[in-house]
Amino acid sequence: MGIRVHGLVALCLVAFCGCAKREKTTAELIADLKSTSEHDRLVAVRLLPDRRDDAATVVPALAEALKDAEGDVRRSAAIGLGSFAEQAREAIPSLKALRKDHDARVRDAAGKALARIDPGTAPRVSGR
Repeated sequence: MGIRVHGLVALCLVAFCGCAKREKTTAELIADLKSTSEHDRLVAVRLLPDRRDDAATVVPALAEALKDAEGDVRRSAAIGLGSFAEQAREAIPSLKALRKDHDARVRDAAGKALARIDPGTAPRVSGR
């Protein structure tokens, strides 16, 4: 009976270890931003903001993703840039341009990102 249990445990370990995916590096995620797969680009643009230690490479990559053909990718890139706050100041011109995007959700995300990066760039709301 002990041999069967050990065999079963070994089989389970092999099965689970074989299915485990390794986490992509920052460089791999940045490369995914140029993928022909919208899904890959969207996953990358949503994971990159977690790479705060790599802001020097992530911020320019996210700023470039603001030009993506897909609105969901542009929107997620804007949200991601906003999470970097002042570290994303170089993206301000691109985000300002995105406030004229044809997709209202993208425009909204760009405005919110600008407010987080530089509150002085946020549009003023009238108190009336």
